[in-house]
Amino acid sequence: MGYTIAQKIIKNHLLSGEMKVGTDIGLKIDQTLTQDATGTMAYLEFEAIGVPRVKTEKSVAYIDHNTLQTGFENADDHRFIQTVAKKHGIWFSRPGNGICHQVHLERFGIPGKTLIGSDSHTPTGGGIGMLAMGAGGLDVAVAMGGGAYYITMPQMVRVNLTGKLSAWVSAKDVILEVLRIMSVKGGVGKIIEYAGEGVKTLSVPERATITNMGAELGATTSIFPSDEVTREFLKAQGREEVWTELKSDDDAVYDEEINIDLSKLAPMAACPHSPDNVKTIEEIGPQKIDQVCIGSCTNSSYLDLMRVAAILKGKTVHPGVSLSIAPGSKQVYNMLALNGALGDLIGAGARILECACGPCIGMGQSPNSAGISLRTFNRNFLGRSGTKDGQIYLVSPETAAASALTGVFTDPRTLGAPVEITLPEKFLINDNMVVEPIEESKMDEVEVLRGPNIKPFPKTSPLDASIDASCSLKVGDNITTDHIMPAGAKILPLRSNIPAISQHCFTVCDPEFPRRALELGKSVIVGGSNYGQGSSREHAALAPLYLGVKAVLVKSFARIHRANLINAGILPLTFTNADDYDRIDQGDELALENIREKVEKGEPIVVRNVTKGIEIPVDCDLTERTRDIILAGGLLDYTRESNK
Repeated sequence: MGYTIAQKIIKNHLLSGEMKVGTDIGLKIDQTLTQDATGTMAYLEFEAIGVPRVKTEKSVAYIDHNTLQTGFENADDHRFIQTVAKKHGIWFSRPGNGICHQVHLERFGIPGKTLIGSDSHTPTGGGIGMLAMGAGGLDVAVAMGGGAYYITMPQMVRVNLTGKLSAWVSAKDVILEVLRIMSVKGGVGKIIEYAGEGVKTLSVPERATITNMGAELGATTSIFPSDEVTREFLKAQGREEVWTELKSDDDAVYDEEINIDLSKLAPMAACPHSPDNVKTIEEIGPQKIDQVCIGSCTNSSYLDLMRVAAILKGKTVHPGVSLSIAPGSKQVYNMLALNGALGDLIGAGARILECACGPCIGMGQSPNSAGISLRTFNRNFLGRSGTKDGQIYLVSPETAAASALTGVFTDPRTLGAPVEITLPEKFLINDNMVVEPIEESKMDEVEVLRGPNIKPFPKTSPLDASIDASCSLKVGDNITTDHIMPAGAKILPLRSNIPAISQHCFTVCDPEFPRRALELGKSVIVGGSNYGQGSSREHAALAPLYLGVKAVLVKSFARIHRANLINAGILPLTFTNADDYDRIDQGDELALENIREKVEKGEPIVVRNVTKGIEIPVDCDLTERTRDIILAGGLLDYTRESNK
């Protein structure tokens, strides 16, 4: 039996376990990346591990999230990350150099390598054939220190692409179709591999759009073959020497197959408030819009923005629409400036933002009250834009640009002759905004600079013998990490200060939760299915840890968040019978008797609802390693103990 592309990379990087679906495997990690919203905590954790120098082939720290500097906090965090990177062997991408995933694809990604990043859209690297996965900051810190990255061996899903995209239909429409078919939880425990003759028709930027937004499926990652298209992209980036061919074996076996005829796709949108709530632009109709935002790690490539510039050239944005555009990297920005496309964007009335994540994470450009905003981003969760009642639609750059001109949802196929944009034979290469780390022999010369907003990792402790605690919060299905730990311009600067940021934990759902949880001292959270979907932010585990949450009991977890809970030493439990969710209410007193012994021995666990006088069976599926992490009180404690 042959191997899929992902299985081949896993086989070449396997440090522990067997490639058997559902079992724990440990992988050697070649590259890591961080961004500033998660990076400060990741580097504090790396320092706590005590390894003096990173052991990966390449680790890069990017500044792209917290770039709105309205106080000292973000600037201090950037300074800390730059100095800690210089000291410990990490490359540093300065503010303004671009969004981590766009820059990494351009300048550092290598087919066949493993990459984990403290950002859930790290699977962007799958566009050039990397096994690229989002992870919590502590997992990234351990990998930088030479430790394995552990995942559950995923199932393999083949998405067979046939035909060719019609004029004005784009890669964004491909991934929206996959989301429509699979849903936001349909990819959990799976790797999505794209194959078929249609793959050859897609450029690397188009492939990267698809793998980037594959994160919204809940998938472990997504991946394309590394072929001649990949080779030409890397050659244009001056990096042809890192190219290797990667393809699945003819007799590779997949657990699931999905067939998509590219020629039959139409321009689409993900409607509020979920990336899988997909309709065609034609179905939505000519509804009035208020705002258009083009950019993010999903759609800010040279190819995307050149198409937008061609649509806007010589025209004017509708007077009722605010249009903002953020290039994904300095390379893209500079090339647009030199070839005149930037002038076309400015001339049409676009507001040009810096090369950063910006409005995608609620960092500026929030729409007006109840405003309809078309965005080329990857997430449209309720309130993520910074406007609580904002109506956010996810669309392609072509649909966004066409609609910005008319002031209503507009199918770009109405524009007439298609825009033909080809990728350059050579991209502009200027890495002057990337700072190399200092030589290892000179490490002691570097002082790591810490601002007053940088606080230590929250205090952890081994798993209690028994847990007696109230249910401090009960929430429903598809709770995102934006619900648990919101982003935005006011909250993101607190990412290095867990005591302060914890005061915003779950306030989207219940403004009183932080106060109530602190007063209780210890508590349990109850939730529905797909709990913790979305971002990889470990703050969605660290803030509950600080607030005294001892266990989270849900119908099902999203992959990265469950791993982050374990890393924080919070017990992840699932209902044996989903209907038992209805047997616990907020405020109920719960008892997990002899829980430490039961976890240690792998014995059945029962939650006793003291208030209602009933017992509820729950599951705690832990591997030997994750069991030991929970018993130790979290991954940091476990790693320290293991290194003694």
